[in-house]
Amino acid sequence: MEISAAGRLEVRITTADVGKRVSVRRLGDPGVTEQKFTDTVGVLTSWDDGVLVITRRDGERVRIKESALVAGKVVPAAPARRRGPAASYEELARIAARGWRPLESERLGEWELRAAAGFTRRANSALPLGDPGVSLDEALSAVRRWYGERGLPAYLQTATGAEGTQELLCAELERRGWVREVSAEVWTGALAPVADRSEGAGVVLSREADAGWLARYQRKSVSEVALRVLGSGSSVWFASIPGDGGAPAAIGRCVVDGRWAGFAAVEVDPALRRRGLATEVMAALARRALDEGASAAWLQVETDNAGARSLYAGLGFGAHHTYHHFREPEGR
Repeated sequence: MEISAAGRLEVRITTADVGKRVSVRRLGDPGVTEQKFTDTVGVLTSWDDGVLVITRRDGERVRIKESALVAGKVVPAAPARRRGPAASYEELARIAARGWRPLESERLGEWELRAAAGFTRRANSALPLGDPGVSLDEALSAVRRWYGERGLPAYLQTATGAEGTQELLCAELERRGWVREVSAEVWTGALAPVADRSEGAGVVLSREADAGWLARYQRKSVSEVALRVLGSGSSVWFASIPGDGGAPAAIGRCVVDGRWAGFAAVEVDPALRRRGLATEVMAALARRALDEGASAAWLQVETDNAGARSLYAGLGFGAHHTYHHFREPEGR
């Protein structure tokens, strides 16, 4: 917090700081007998009618009455990363988009509209990186119209919590009634330590997802559309560890794109979990990615998937940003 020369806490933010990352301290909730302070760090997304709205790293919006402020200051746009490869949100978003391509896409200025017959939100959402070339009202109307013509709900994929993320756009979408349906985190880490964790013995690598791999994949009844999305990317590898039944004991997918390797679909037979099979799969894929010149890795993980988060943290990964899918308002 900002402290004056006289040792007093001071509020050193104003309405002119909307859009900047701030740290504020406020008094506790009204009616609480014991005076307590609460600290909030995030992007100041609005300051109207005596109320501040701060969007935290995970996308949560915190409303604070101006009268409750005790201290506040502008802080650096993004926290310093202690480990892992450096990357902006835009770089990772473009890498991830290239590794999960839709069947159809169209540009709206610098935005990309993507459709794949409804297979996953990532392949059926608009990616708003940069300027759409029109006003936000016109852009959102164009997005709704484009998806409506394809019989699909309109989604926007946005992000919070890192350099170049879209807290202001998220706040504006919520103000307009768009509903945040899904949030997950993108984690990054160095690739070599993943490869060093295991020999990857017994892991079979392939350029295509065969029937066995698909039998373990969590999305059942995989269509031709899904196969095309799964196989998209500059250099795609599928890994599997044979099992006793018809489905493999474990599977995984990796897309190599320049210095980045993206892991996905790491799944293990529930009866065989906690035996290191996921680590075996990722190590084998990591070694192949290293052979192709990659050095950094990224993956996506849900906030409530404790097992996956523990695994990835143990492999040296850490959270980079949180991404969200906003759905158009009902009745539009």
